[in-house]
Amino acid sequence: MAEPAHGRRETDGGGESTFTVLVAAFANLGIAIAKAVAGVVSGSSAMLSEAAHSVADTVTEVLLLTSLKRSVRPADEDHPLGHGPERYIWALLAAVATFVGGAVFALYDGVHTLTHGEEPGDPLVAYLVLAVAFLLEGYSLRTGLRQARGEARRHKVPFGRYLRRTPDTAVKAVVMEDSAALAGLLLAAGGLLGGQLTGSGVWDGVASLCIGALLLYVAWVLGRSNAEFLIGRPLPRTVRDRIRAELLAVEHIEAVLELTTLLQGPREALVAAKVDFRDVSTAAQVEWACERAEQRLREEFPVVRRVYLDPTPGFAQRRSEGLNPWP
Repeated sequence: MAEPAHGRRETDGGGESTFTVLVAAFANLGIAIAKAVAGVVSGSSAMLSEAAHSVADTVTEVLLLTSLKRSVRPADEDHPLGHGPERYIWALLAAVATFVGGAVFALYDGVHTLTHGEEPGDPLVAYLVLAVAFLLEGYSLRTGLRQARGEARRHKVPFGRYLRRTPDTAVKAVVMEDSAALAGLLLAAGGLLGGQLTGSGVWDGVASLCIGALLLYVAWVLGRSNAEFLIGRPLPRTVRDRIRAELLAVEHIEAVLELTTLLQGPREALVAAKVDFRDVSTAAQVEWACERAEQRLREEFPVVRRVYLDPTPGFAQRRSEGLNPWP
C-alpha cells in the first residue's frame, strides 16, 4: 500500500478564492445597507427584498471565508485525510443562508405587498442605489468570472462545463450569487418603474416574488453541488481511465481489478485501487512497483494527494485457489 509523502501542502487555490470571496463580501455589505435605506425611503418591497438578498449574500460570503480557512488545515492524527471536505459543509450552510435570508423574505414580502397593498414613496433614492449596486455587483462578478475562466482554461474545459462541475464551490457561489444579484437589481428597477408609471404596487410585489424565485433556484443549485461533494464525487471518467492506464504501465502490475477515486477538495483527490501483481514478483518488487505507481500518478495528476494500492490476486489465481473470483 503506497501513501504520499508528507510535503508542503498547497493552498488549493485558496488565495485567489479568498480574494474573490472578500470582494463579494465587502460589496454585498455596503449594498445591503444602501438598499435597506432606499427601501424604507421609497416604500418598495422589491428594494427591501434586494436588501435581504444582499444581507443573505454577505452572510454567505462569511461562511465561504470560514470554509476556505478551515479546509486548508493540514492533516493530523485525528483527521488523517485532512480537512478538505469541511469546505463543503460550510458552503452548504451558505446555500441555506441564501434560502432562508433571501428567498423566504423576498417571497413573503412579495405576497404581503400583493395582498395588503403598499403606498409608494420617492423612488429617486432607490434608483440611485440600484445604479451604484449594479456597478459594485458587476465588479464582484467580474472578479469571480476572471478566476473561473482562468481555471477553465487551465483544465482545458469549456467555461460552462467547468462552472457546473467545479469542486471549487466558493467561486461557483460567488459567480451565481452575483449573477442573481444583477438580475435581481434589474427586477427591482422594473418593479419601481412599473409602480411609478401605473401607480400600482402590483409591479413591485411581482418583482419581489421573482427575486425570491431566483434566489430559490440559486440556493437549490449550490446546495445540491455541495451535497454531492459531501456524499462523495469521483474524478471524471476520462481522468479515471488515464489513472488506470498509468497504473498498468508500471512494471509488475498486470491488472487493475478495482479503482476508486474521491475528490476531497478543489485540488485534492484520493486514489485507491485493488491491483493484481505478477505472481513471480518478489515482495521487494511489489513494494517498488507501488512506489513507482504513486510517483507516476502524482507527477501526471497533481490533484492526487493520496494513493492506496491493495495487492489482490487476479481472477485466474482466485479460481485456481477455489476463491470467489470477484474480490
